[in-house]
Amino acid sequence: MAQKILVVDDERLIVDSVKYGLQKEGYAIVVAYDGEQALAKAREEKPDLVLLDVQLPKKDGWAVCRAIREESRAPIIMLTARGEEADKVLGLELGADDYLVKPFSLRELLARVRAALRRSTEYAEAAPQPVTIGEVELDPKSHRVTCRGKLLELTRKEYDLLKVLMTNAGRVIERNNLIDRVWETNWVGDTRTLDVHIRWLREKIERKPSQPRYIQTVRGVGYRFATPSEVE
Repeated sequence: MAQKILVVDDERLIVDSVKYGLQKEGYAIVVAYDGEQALAKAREEKPDLVLLDVQLPKKDGWAVCRAIREESRAPIIMLTARGEEADKVLGLELGADDYLVKPFSLRELLARVRAALRRSTEYAEAAPQPVTIGEVELDPKSHRVTCRGKLLELTRKEYDLLKVLMTNAGRVIERNNLIDRVWETNWVGDTRTLDVHIRWLREKIERKPSQPRYIQTVRGVGYRFATPSEVE
């Protein structure tokens, strides 16, 4: 069965162009032209991936992204005419997996779509045992993370990043390696995005984020997650 993609944009020429290009690659396409329609389609069609414009009538892309993420782990790629870092960070914080700044090429769009779907499939198929280190427990089967008995609300990227760190506890993972494994090797965004996500994770799992016990910085190299014996 073809993977289903929901394309959301109020500019019909963009929708038609993207739809045509994706259908040629074998994807099944569902379209929406405003935020309310997008949420209805997402709930009805349960797409494998969502291409979501930021500036939408009736309900903006940020609100749609937040609502979809509360109900689904399908990858979300934001489409925006704005290139400001604040907009990119906001989208990632709300649960988006990637973003594309208009105008973009069909070739780049397809690369981002394939990468997002591949990551989603890999994580769905992988089912290793839960990892518990100190007060933090990560369950790959359910994609749930708890800390001190409390269920954490993590974006997909926060979860992916934490999973890489916790399953490699004690090992120093270089910055570029982390970016390749979480954002894929074709990532062309700002590498500071990694630091932003590390900060968000620390705020959620560390008792004192400014003095982290779990997620440790190895200056000039990357990051490591503490071993169970280090946080006993």
